[in-house]
Amino acid sequence: MSVRLSLPPPPPLFHPSSPLTKKPQFIPLNPRPMLQALVNQDVLIRIKWGQEYTGRLVSVDSYMNVQLGNAKEWKEGEMQGDLGQVLIRCNNVLWISAYNPKGTNGDTAMDG
Repeated sequence: MSVRLSLPPPPPLFHPSSPLTKKPQFIPLNPRPMLQALVNQDVLIRIKWGQEYTGRLVSVDSYMNVQLGNAKEWKEGEMQGDLGQVLIRCNNVLWISAYNPKGTNGDTAMDG
């Protein structure tokens, strides 16, 4: 005959109403609305291999392939040339952002 002893569960570390007891929620973000908002605006696109492209975002399809007008190719901060119309396949894109040609890109300059 064997006897099993069961221990009571340990007390909670935090009060049940504490935000620390709630599991963090993952909120998926759909990038399509952001991309659609950038259509007909100047954008900066970096691809996986380090090149960057600037130009006017002409269109985005359901796969998130992007079409740029008046595109320029940049590598390591130097312009490589004017390309005109460019189609960039979705799986090559690392990130896309709005482009501010003045160089600040919305950041505040810090003097020191």
